[in-house]
Amino acid sequence: MKQEADKCFNFYKASIDAYALPERFTFPLQNGPHPLCLLAALELQQHLTDQNEWQHNFGLVEEDEGKIVGKMFGVLVVKNEENEIGYLAAFSGKLAGGNHHVGFVPPVFDGLAEGSFVNHGMTELSRICASIAELEELNTLESQEEVALLKQKRWQHSFTLQGRIFDAYTFTNQFGENMSLRSIFKKKSNGNPPAGAGECAAPKLIQYAFQNKMKPLALAEFWWGKSPKTEHWKHGEYYPACTEKCFPILSHMLEGMEWDGLKEVTFSGQISTQAITDLE
Repeated sequence: MKQEADKCFNFYKASIDAYALPERFTFPLQNGPHPLCLLAALELQQHLTDQNEWQHNFGLVEEDEGKIVGKMFGVLVVKNEENEIGYLAAFSGKLAGGNHHVGFVPPVFDGLAEGSFVNHGMTELSRICASIAELEELNTLESQEEVALLKQKRWQHSFTLQGRIFDAYTFTNQFGENMSLRSIFKKKSNGNPPAGAGECAAPKLIQYAFQNKMKPLALAEFWWGKSPKTEHWKHGEYYPACTEKCFPILSHMLEGMEWDGLKEVTFSGQISTQAITDLE
């Protein structure tokens, strides 16, 4: 674990001697990011511009091929066990079709892992859908009855699979207390998790820091690439955590931590922020 952590822990390329460390964990909802986050983000953005290890069409270069998918990225300033200051980097959802890339923290749960129950579940779901399509082409009374039964089976299979996925996402806090995604949303918002919950950059970063005995100091997230037509995110600009997906998770992960001048982190729903969702 330590060797893996070293691969994700990034030392600043520039000197940070003139920067003051935040007194409390800093993850702004209204004020701008901490200067150390801005510096880390600039270094990450330079890496995104220069790297050639993977290909992802952010919509910034006309010659790039494939579907244009802008992406939310995050940086977390941390102190490791040796009291060294550096930062972690993460992306929301998948990047270049994968969950794992050098220099980025891994997902909380990897549904793309070979042999995972997710892959088996999606294979079965595809089989049911194919059977429905074949029967619908026959369009007989008997086939219509079978289609109705298969659609009910498809719904039940999807519902069960989604529940297993929610339970596979487990988040920790500074006290080592673990909660599943479904338990978090039931406790914090009295509801079920939305699709894609747990895949945003902020929970990935904090999870990795706690699991590798790093102290979170400050966090910031920025949008990189073209915005979807239905949204208005701007390339290179910073945004708060998404209200719908992240706040219930972060309220558990940051429990008991002093945060930006507050005695304790609370996400009661009284703070108004722009919702950010990243399903890709």
